[in-house]
Amino acid sequence: MIVKRHKAQEPASDLPQPRTKPAEVRLEELMGAARSLFLEQGVEATTISQIVERAGVAKGTFYHYFQSKNDMLAALGERYTRDFLDCLEQAVAACAEDDWVAKVSSWIRASVQAYLATYRLHDIVYPNHHHHGRGNPERNAILQQLQGILEGGRQAGRWPLEQPTVIASLIYAGVHGATDDVIAARQEDGQALAEAIVQACLRMLGVTQP
Repeated sequence: MIVKRHKAQEPASDLPQPRTKPAEVRLEELMGAARSLFLEQGVEATTISQIVERAGVAKGTFYHYFQSKNDMLAALGERYTRDFLDCLEQAVAACAEDDWVAKVSSWIRASVQAYLATYRLHDIVYPNHHHHGRGNPERNAILQQLQGILEGGRQAGRWPLEQPTVIASLIYAGVHGATDDVIAARQEDGQALAEAIVQACLRMLGVTQP
């Protein structure tokens, strides 16, 4: 008697995978392509055709997510701020829960290092941005994060602050102003700058270091 053997089914991992990429992957590739092109040749010189070509997607995919190049630029700005805030939050979260001096020091160090590492992208996504401008959403979001640290330290009795909002603005302006000066002077020692700002800000808060 002849027994027919059925061919074993191939493992699912060996089966052809769908060619359509998930929406979040296509969006990430579009934004990554735009970011790299903007850094390489500037926003004005970059066309939507170049962006979709580098991303490997159809032009219709671009318009599915964005109405224009400026619309994409705004989205990159929002992502920049979110990533910047996440970087600062991670630095602060690594500190002991009750060590407010370490928290504000880590916040300052992370601000300097993150800004030095990304200032070219910052200047692209915020071309008309001024750090001290009124009603600046990016500035306000970062200030709120710093104010939370200062208020936490005040409530814990680590430093006496009658106006945490004012002190937060002074620290913010000092961090970004000093970092801008280092960038303009083409200096490279961001760590020394960060430590100098940390010590100056701690003195402002009335903290004496051993």
